[in-house]
Amino acid sequence: MAGRRVNVNVGVLGHIDSGKTALARALSTTASTAAFDKQPQSRERGITLDLGFSCFSVPLPARLRSALPEFQAAPEADPEPGEPLLQVTLVDCPGHASLIRTIIGGAQIIDLMMLVIDVTKGMQTQSAECLVIGQIACQKLVVVLNKIDLLAEGRRQATIDKMTKKMQKTLENTKFRGAPIIPVAAKPGGPEAPETEAPQGIPELIEVVKKVKSMQMFHMPITSAMQGDRLGICVTQFDPKLLERGLVCAPESLHTVHAALISVEKIPYFRGPLQTKAKFHITVGHETVMGKLMFFTPAPDNFDQEPILDSFDFTQEYLYQEQYLYKDLASAVTDNDEADKKAGQATEGLCPRQQWALVEFEKPVTCPRLCLVIGSRLDADIHSNMCRLAFHGILLHGLEDRNYADSFLPRLKVYKLKHKHGLVERAMDDYSVIGRSLFKKETNIQLFVGLKVHLSTGELGIIDSAFGQSGKFKIHIPGREIALKPDPEMSEAPQLVFWPHCLPRHITGSVRHLKKPESSKTTFSCHPFHLECQAALHW
Repeated sequence: MAGRRVNVNVGVLGHIDSGKTALARALSTTASTAAFDKQPQSRERGITLDLGFSCFSVPLPARLRSALPEFQAAPEADPEPGEPLLQVTLVDCPGHASLIRTIIGGAQIIDLMMLVIDVTKGMQTQSAECLVIGQIACQKLVVVLNKIDLLAEGRRQATIDKMTKKMQKTLENTKFRGAPIIPVAAKPGGPEAPETEAPQGIPELIEVVKKVKSMQMFHMPITSAMQGDRLGICVTQFDPKLLERGLVCAPESLHTVHAALISVEKIPYFRGPLQTKAKFHITVGHETVMGKLMFFTPAPDNFDQEPILDSFDFTQEYLYQEQYLYKDLASAVTDNDEADKKAGQATEGLCPRQQWALVEFEKPVTCPRLCLVIGSRLDADIHSNMCRLAFHGILLHGLEDRNYADSFLPRLKVYKLKHKHGLVERAMDDYSVIGRSLFKKETNIQLFVGLKVHLSTGELGIIDSAFGQSGKFKIHIPGREIALKPDPEMSEAPQLVFWPHCLPRHITGSVRHLKKPESSKTTFSCHPFHLECQAALHW
């Protein structure tokens, strides 16, 4: 058990020039070759360009020691040779907006996130994006208010208290509500200041990090490693400049996919819509490629079904959507029919508890199943005050076949609701009307016999049969007479709306209120109605 170390990865994220690298340097006792902006390009530009790794160790807290059955010493005893330590690996992430791909990649390997805030500036654009990434990728957060040495000494504590309250309010509606907020001065006097003055607030920050529950190796000889570990591998007669960032994995654990089915959840801070056929930057692991999306949901009757986050059911039928559905969109389109049609196929402003997307990558990506997927608009102006992160989800099923459109997509049962408008031509008797302008003359109307219809004046009817050879049809309304004369108080003429009943496969209907077309007649003998048909989506 000699040298036993329990590792936790802590990401250091924040806006550019908030002091992330200085904080990592102040905390660390051991640095890797990629720590503290050692790359020549980083030194030349004066910013972090890639992930930097360093670490420090502390005695393993008592509550974590209990997880090691072989540890027999008293829980609070001073560490002795051979006793386990908590090793905190710091992942120093870039802060520049153009390096968001690297930031996302770094966030996916961390157990806890330190969000570094310049106390003199507060939350900035990339601070907010890092907070969003943290909500997606990790469960624990510590806010670090850095550069407190730059505050006027007489007002320092008051300014710290004010910024602390602002951050508490910012975190109030996130899963990090109540997260610890620690004031520090990682490099008193600034980057050019001499090293004589010690950092402020570092011991307090370390005490907070020690409270994290989670599970590398710096200059330590080891015989094995596991996911989350960082280690160096010596390969003789090999030029490291020829090696790019890649993946180390067990056989069959990674797959190269050309498309994927993912669960989707919109990031609420993203202002734009998520539209089908739109292209986004898709980040899977450390790789970011362009991808085109098609959104779909459960059938409306299953909108309330429990989300399933680890698999995809190919036996179910799904409803095609023109865009991702969300509550603000649903409330906006409830009273606007044209917007409703553009928004998607949801009925009565409802939103499903789970939504999915088919992502078609512009080039193949290699990834494991059930990995995190993040969609972004990285082509947006980095100087604009907007969130570029659009959605996140889980990769449920990867499509490895290059010809997936022929080999796989027929298994995906996605249908689309189509809308057609027709007219009531005349009443045959007190219980029947003739409809027209809905079907073509060559349409087999027999397929639609039995479909229920609902007149906007309140009557319920059923398609009874074809009428003639020109596409007209007869609707029977049993049980009551037809009030075809429009109500003088109605601003719109009565309508017929089809309802599902005894439908053939891929045919259904639903209620939707349509405004009266400008070209329709206003006399009692001609009233607009519409039909919603459900047809399989063709690829």
